[in-house]
Amino acid sequence: MSTGSLSITLATLADPTRRAILAQLAQGEATVTELAEPFEISLPAVSKHPKVLERAHLITRSRDAQWRPCCLNPEPLKDLADWLEHYRQFWEHSFDRLDEYLQELQAQESQQDGKD
Repeated sequence: MSTGSLSITLATLADPTRRAILAQLAQGEATVTELAEPFEISLPAVSKHPKVLERAHLITRSRDAQWRPCCLNPEPLKDLADWLEHYRQFWEHSFDRLDEYLQELQAQESQQDGKD
């Protein structure tokens, strides 16, 4: 994933309404009207979010007569997950080292308690 694509994906996902829309689309395709139902904002306000998601390639929109259903495009999310995987491994390794250190401290403490 390029730095530009990653930045666009992260900026797009920064908005909670867009994340909620993606969660809805994970259940299947929907029209903008259907996507707007759970929100307490106007349809025009909600309709801006699918446009942003589409520009970020997180959703696609097809044409079915007068309907324009939206569908989730998981590829940018997979790319993001792959990028994050590196950091997950880093943190797991860091936690493993911390666990080893804490076990050493506990062993030293046990030895000192036994000498007292």
